[in-house]
Amino acid sequence: MTGRKKPEEFRSFRWFGVRDLRSFGHRSRLYQMGYDNAEIAGKPVIAIINTWSDINPCHAHLRTRAEEVKRGVWQAGGFPIELPAMSLAETYVKPTTMLYRNFLAMEVEELIRSHPVDGVVLLAGCDKTTPATIMGAIQVDLPTIFVPAGPMLRGNYRGQALGSGSDVWKYWAEKEAGRITEHEWGVMERGIARSFGTCMTMGTASTMTALADTLGLSLPGASGIPAADAGHSRIAALSGARIVGMVFEDLKPSDILTVKAFENALTVHMAMAGSTNAMIHLIAMARRCGVDLTLDDFDRMSEKVPVLCNIRPTGEFLMEDFYYAGGLPALWKQLKPLLHLEERNVVGSIGEAIREVEIHLPDVIRPLDNPVAARGGTAILKGNLAPQGCVMKPAAADPALLKHRGPALVFDDYETMMEAVNDEDLDVTADTVLILRNAGPVGGPGMPEWGMLPIPKKLLKQGVRDMVRISDARMSGTSYGACILHVAPEAYVGGPLAAVRDGDIIALDVACRTLTLEVASAEIERRLSEWRPPERDYSRGFLKMHAEHIQQAPEGCDFTFLQSPHKLPEPEIH
Repeated sequence: MTGRKKPEEFRSFRWFGVRDLRSFGHRSRLYQMGYDNAEIAGKPVIAIINTWSDINPCHAHLRTRAEEVKRGVWQAGGFPIELPAMSLAETYVKPTTMLYRNFLAMEVEELIRSHPVDGVVLLAGCDKTTPATIMGAIQVDLPTIFVPAGPMLRGNYRGQALGSGSDVWKYWAEKEAGRITEHEWGVMERGIARSFGTCMTMGTASTMTALADTLGLSLPGASGIPAADAGHSRIAALSGARIVGMVFEDLKPSDILTVKAFENALTVHMAMAGSTNAMIHLIAMARRCGVDLTLDDFDRMSEKVPVLCNIRPTGEFLMEDFYYAGGLPALWKQLKPLLHLEERNVVGSIGEAIREVEIHLPDVIRPLDNPVAARGGTAILKGNLAPQGCVMKPAAADPALLKHRGPALVFDDYETMMEAVNDEDLDVTADTVLILRNAGPVGGPGMPEWGMLPIPKKLLKQGVRDMVRISDARMSGTSYGACILHVAPEAYVGGPLAAVRDGDIIALDVACRTLTLEVASAEIERRLSEWRPPERDYSRGFLKMHAEHIQQAPEGCDFTFLQSPHKLPEPEIH
């Protein structure tokens, strides 16, 4: 950072402050919108990137939050402008929002670069919007603060707390097994999502907003505040005020997003037993900063960091409880010996943020000497079935399945799989290893959240609730079970998963970090030489761009031409 900036050093000065014909046009259009030049002269212009939409329940409140951010910007002496960006409603966008994460990142980058702005407030939170907006902001490197959407209130079913996603899968299995009636299912449907906000389990949304918070891009602890809590409105206004100060200080993402900041994020991810999707997003974010984060870094951290958050789907409680327990700063406090406390955030450092913090519910946020699980929440597996690696969340699986050997039952597409698992005459046992392929970054397309393959109805009725499942897809962060995901390279581009046939023996050993197809190498090569990918129509538009440039999961699923810390020059103004 340099000293306090002068108004004539603001980026927006190039648009508004110069005495020429073009600036005359810019100022006259301010008058056209009802502003006076005195309202902007000498003030930082703050872009509020808003991912609100009418069909995004996670972000339904962000229109109001944008006005609260503006309130803070005005009070601190800035000039706010709201810029809408693609909303990416996780619930509704098909085949998957992951297909459009990089699209949103590109949009955010260009929105910031092309407009007369000096600082940025990102309003996001639903799964892909957090990494996407941050990835875009990283590339322009203006002072940036992230305001997370916040988790929704806990669900309720006859006085029992329900968690989005996690309890859906749990009770759907019971319904399919004939243990829950249609009426009971309907009552749950009306009670599981009771307010605006993101999933209130430790899904991808809560994971990624907590990691953004840990990286230092939010006011400390902002990520844990429930969306419907009055504190959420206050944090929006405070963030608006703070970004004005950050512009004067010239405090940018490049000053905050260091190697040690990403190490802190890895530590917190493991302690939360966070979503497996974070591996893809953190790698993409890090590499845009010039930090070469790899799957091996996740596995290394998993070995040294225990699970401390007793939050579904791994634990018992929900994000509302996490907030009441002290939120993310309380987790930082429990992790104090394992964190780089000097790493700075938008107002100071992690060490400063935890100085006065207390842990109010120690069963929700456990101490290091009483963890939920002794090892971290994820494991990276390799072997001849996944030479570039794959991902599993052991803490959310049946422990009996962490070492397993069984015959494969392979599906080439989702529809065929769903038809088969509903067939009560399906030739399957609890030892069978279910495989779904052609669902990766290219083959999906976009790597949909299909990785929590359904337990066949025949087995559900026998009481089976978990079995080994393998795919090149992702799964929701709210999901659980012995699901092995992100198999790389994916089947659609000729990865070994394409060679598996029904009845082949698959061996899993989580302790040894191995996933093995027990077929001779020469036979695998022979099968792959005869294999052809299923047809896909990638003939035009964004799908064509995606198919031609998307990287595999271990590289962060970024586009080949975007994964770089290189900054483009400022736009010409003529």
